[in-house]
Amino acid sequence: MDLNIYIPMLEDLIERALDEDLAGGDITTDALIPPHSKGKAAFIVKAHGILAGIDIARLAFFKIDPFLKFSILIQDGSRVKPGEIVASLVGSIPGILKGERTALNFLQHLSGIATQTSLYVKQIEGLPAKVLDTRKTLPGLRMLEKYAVSVGGGANHRMNLGDMVLIKDNHLAILRRQGFSIGDIVRQARDKTPRGIKIEIETTNPPDALEAAEAGADVVMLDNMSLEEMRHAVSLINHRAIVEASGGVNLNTIRAIAETGVDWISVGALTHSAGALDISMKLAT
Repeated sequence: MDLNIYIPMLEDLIERALDEDLAGGDITTDALIPPHSKGKAAFIVKAHGILAGIDIARLAFFKIDPFLKFSILIQDGSRVKPGEIVASLVGSIPGILKGERTALNFLQHLSGIATQTSLYVKQIEGLPAKVLDTRKTLPGLRMLEKYAVSVGGGANHRMNLGDMVLIKDNHLAILRRQGFSIGDIVRQARDKTPRGIKIEIETTNPPDALEAAEAGADVVMLDNMSLEEMRHAVSLINHRAIVEASGGVNLNTIRAIAETGVDWISVGALTHSAGALDISMKLAT
């Protein structure tokens, strides 16, 4: 994912984050640190992981003080280890202190997602399946969280509800009460959706998965199926649609899921359960 096309949105997000932290100013720094004092700081990694968000940290400091010099020493996507310095910062000490927490919040959070994603990708190394994210993201941070997934080696599913048709359990419950079959629902979606928009439907058993593929679904989701059911569904569909596995996916199960022959494996935990990567900022003394 190229973040450059989202620069205006990113700047707005960073400004809101800074406003949240500096709503009442920084009374500690203003009381104790001379306003014209200069210094240098280093961003130090304290755990093994994948770096993501270093340019977001740089933008945060630029919004605080455009005269701060933020030097990126290690780029996003790099594997990092404890003790490595990923960036240095030179300039106004008050500016450095006022931007510290916001910059670190972005950097730690996004690096944690990239690191988590890389672990899932590593588990299915050598198999053709792709690890995908979901829309289980923090409100307002989806673009950045999905960027972090891509940095960690994962792929992005739909960014929003307008990216593709995804017919899920609640849609199906309403439509099936009205007497529509899986095939009817797929065909109706195709008839009423602009050309070029992909159609995906959630299924819970192999016969429904086959019916969806035969009706022209582009992607058939196998929701919470057993490994045996997944293998059967993949065999029935026989490349007529992309097959996505969802539900019950964790680091212990993903390899076996990938071995069933599915094309995509969606993992909500990439974003909703990733811990922050431990990174700190230290001023030179």
